[in-house]
This record gives sequence, C-alpha cells and structure tokens, in this order.
Amino acid sequence: MSSLPRHISRLVNATLPDGSRVDVTLNGSTVSSIVPATGLDTAINPDTLDLTGFLLLAAPAEPHAHLDKALSWDLINPPMGDLELAIQSWHDYTEVMTMISIADRARQAALLLLRQGITAVRTHVDLLAGDDPMRGVHALVRVRDELRGLMDIELVALAGPFVPSEHVDEALDLGVDLVGGAPHLSEDPIADLRRLVGIAERRGVGSDIHTDESLTGVPTLGEYARLVRDWTAPASAGHCVRLGTLEPNELAAVIVEVLASDIGIISLPITNLYLQGWQHPVGTPRGLTALRALLDAGVRVGAGADNVRDPFNPVGRSDALETASLLVSAGHLTLDEAYAAVSSGARSVMSLPVAGVEVGAAAELLAVRGTNLSDVVANASADRFVIHAGRLVAHSTVTYDVATPLQAVDSPAFLAETR
Repeated sequence: MSSLPRHISRLVNATLPDGSRVDVTLNGSTVSSIVPATGLDTAINPDTLDLTGFLLLAAPAEPHAHLDKALSWDLINPPMGDLELAIQSWHDYTEVMTMISIADRARQAALLLLRQGITAVRTHVDLLAGDDPMRGVHALVRVRDELRGLMDIELVALAGPFVPSEHVDEALDLGVDLVGGAPHLSEDPIADLRRLVGIAERRGVGSDIHTDESLTGVPTLGEYARLVRDWTAPASAGHCVRLGTLEPNELAAVIVEVLASDIGIISLPITNLYLQGWQHPVGTPRGLTALRALLDAGVRVGAGADNVRDPFNPVGRSDALETASLLVSAGHLTLDEAYAAVSSGARSVMSLPVAGVEVGAAAELLAVRGTNLSDVVANASADRFVIHAGRLVAHSTVTYDVATPLQAVDSPAFLAETR
C-alpha cells in the first residue's frame, strides 16, 4: 500500500540549476528557508527527503491540456493528418462516449502528468453534440474533485462555433472555471470571438481561447487583445501559430496589442509540430508561435503538451521535460528559457502563485535525478520526487541492468595514450 501523500518538512543535499547544493525547509505549503547543504548524513525521517544526486526545480504546470480527449488514439484508430482530419475523427467518436469512459481516461491522464511532476493543470473540455452535451463537463468536474489535494485542476469550456451560448452558461454553472473556444474555425472568426469574450465578461470569469491555430489566414489575436483591454479577469491565448508566419512589421503590431492587454501566450510544440505543415511537403514550416519575438518583447509565455495520444497528437509522454526539449530543438530557446516556459511561465499564464525554490514561494517542487538542467532536460530520468502543497504526492524510481563491455585490448596505441 502506498504511503503517499505525506508531509515533507525538509529537503537536504539538493542541487540547484546554478550548481549550488542546498537544504530547504518547508512550512506547510510554503518554502520557508534555503541554506547551503551541510552534507551530513540525515537520519531516516519520514518528513525529510535526501536529494543527493537530484536537481531540485519548481514543479512544472500544464497550461493547456485536453483530459477528455487524452489516451483515445488506440480506441479511435484515426488517420494521421492535419487539424481538420483530427477534428472529424474526434467528432465521430464522441457519439459513443459515456461520462464514465471520459472520466476513466481523464483520471489516468491526470495521474500520468502528476507522476512526471506536473502539479497544476488547466484542461479544456468539449461541450459535446447530442442529447447530453455536458458529459465531458460532468466527467472532468468529477476527476477534479477526486484529485483535489494531489494536484490543482482548472477547467475551460471549449465551445466550438456551433455550440450554443446557453451551453457555455450551463458548463459554468456546473463548475467550469473559464470560457474557451476556437474562433478561427468559425465562418466569421471575429464574430465568434466577440461572442465568447462577451459570455466571459457577462459571467465575470476569465478566458483561454484557442487562437489562430493555422499557418495562414487573418490573425484574430490582436482583436482578442483589444476586446479584453480593460479586464481584471485573466485572459490567455493558446497555439497562436499564425504569429510564427507573420512578417516582422505585422508581428510587431500584434505584440503591441498583446502587451497592452497582458494576454498570456501558450505555446504547444508537440501538438502543433504534428498538426501543422501537412500541406507543405517541401520546406515544411515548424508550426510554432513566434517564441523569440514574444519573449524578447516581455510577453508572458507558457508552454504545454496540449494533446496526448489522441487524434490531435498520437504520441507524448505527459512530461514537461519533453515539452522543454522541443522548445530548445524546434523553438531555439535556451535551456533556462525552455524550463521557465513549462514552470514559472506556465504558472503565470494560469494566474497561479509563484512556486519553486525561493523563500515565500509555494512548495510546488520537482526533484529529478541529474547533475544540471542540460542533463535533466536531455535524459528526463524517471527517478523523480513530486511535491504539491508541501506534500510528497509522487515518487518514481528506475533501475538499469546493462551488460558489462568486453575488456579493452591492450594495444600499443592504447597503452601509449594512457601512460
């Protein structure tokens, strides 16, 4: 039987990304002190973790998930392809889904995220067609309640262009937190955007909109920013891949609007690299938002995985270190920038308190076996400790058994080099 969760008061002999070794004290759900590591052996104590050999980081957050869709690829067996094919495959499958089946997959997907170190998740949930459009909402509200205390889950009503506004209101009444949608899929994107923002404004909640999820077309992000200019509620935009194909002067004008409204931008590399570019077999575009321009301008940028093993993305490890690795290789971010995007940046666009290894921060922490950030992002060891609100909520270990190499032949050249 698992001994988790359990309260943790001390973390000793931890390595930080700057190479320093520290002992960290937790006071409930808050980091209360950080001092140089003593290096002394620690008596076995259930409220102390010895993190010798581990890098200690702020726990990542997932700012854009689809727990209602997750882990459905094998059930649907959809054709591989672009966004339109994925949407059609998903819509066909929704006819046979039940609230229980959605909840079962969503729960499994959420616990996979937790195991990898993600302690806060914002998930979109489809408002479905048919006689029971709230099946997904009921399922995810149930999973959120079941996992309360292990991780924070926030729900966004994903209202497609044909979803009636009254269904969005019903979802909010049932406990959904934010208004979302995909106006770029509408015949009149600006009209649908205004409808969704209007609902959020009327209900006094924030919005997280799928925005400009294509390589071409008229961008809507600037208009979104103008619509929420005077808001006090949070507003964020996911995908925004059209920004990556705009000319510099057009991009700069949109960024000015985004900054003026403090909209958080959420990049989703693994899903957008999969979905975008199918129509461009030569010189295939990367399908990412304009990460460098956004960061350099001071825009709040977070990053997540989006879909995991569903028609919109057949792969994915539910691991923020995978997202960070893609931000480095495909987005050309530094290692520090990439990890910040999946941790502090993600928490910022989710309007969550500052977390990590600093006094006064929320005790949302991830320890991964490794020597430095390069090692951890590259190798993504499964040896991990996950702390949420000052409690150990996941602990994974891995062992390796590798054959011993044959003894090297003592050649003259080898002997000469080793003398």
